[in-house]
Amino acid sequence: MKIILNQDVTHLGEEGDVVEVKDGYARNYLLPTKTAVIYNKANEALFRSRAAAIEQRKAEKRAASASLKEKLDGITLSITVPAGESGKLFGSVTSQMVQAELQKLGFEIERKRIDVATHAIKMTGTYSVIIHLYENEFSSVKLLVQSEAEKLAAERKAAEEAAKAAEEQAKAEAAAAAAAAEEAQDAEETAEAEAAEEAPAAETESL
Repeated sequence: MKIILNQDVTHLGEEGDVVEVKDGYARNYLLPTKTAVIYNKANEALFRSRAAAIEQRKAEKRAASASLKEKLDGITLSITVPAGESGKLFGSVTSQMVQAELQKLGFEIERKRIDVATHAIKMTGTYSVIIHLYENEFSSVKLLVQSEAEKLAAERKAAEEAAKAAEEQAKAEAAAAAAAAEEAQDAEETAEAEAAEEAPAAETESL
């Protein structure tokens, strides 16, 4: 069936697009929900009259999509799940779980816009998740899937590194303080020596 979209539909088209879909999809979902209307001359003329407004909305969506892509491309999601020693998960990571992690970071992304590798990740590792934005724009988000044991090991390593860095900083500060104290003492001794040298000379002049 040939229809005109009233609103954007992921993987199908944007508002105002004329597309062909299966009759059942149109009758059972698109038409009853007013997501689309049947393509005919009257509806075509109606959408033609609204073309400027539709294009304005598309321009705004493109700008919002570009801004969102810039933010998404720079993040790394981390999901911790139970897994065996081999790295095989006791379950899988799905688009719903990715959506939940994105929400924690303040991103409201529809689940149908999130493409997880092989649809469900079943091993620990680093993956790329594709997020469809607007038109042909998409973002590739880095996803780290780790087991609970790996997370604990990473946290322990991070804590050890932080402690080592703090110790080295404390040593550097102590060394700097000691050097400053030694320099101050040297300056004081030099001043005393100069004062001692000047004292006899002053006495001689007074005589």
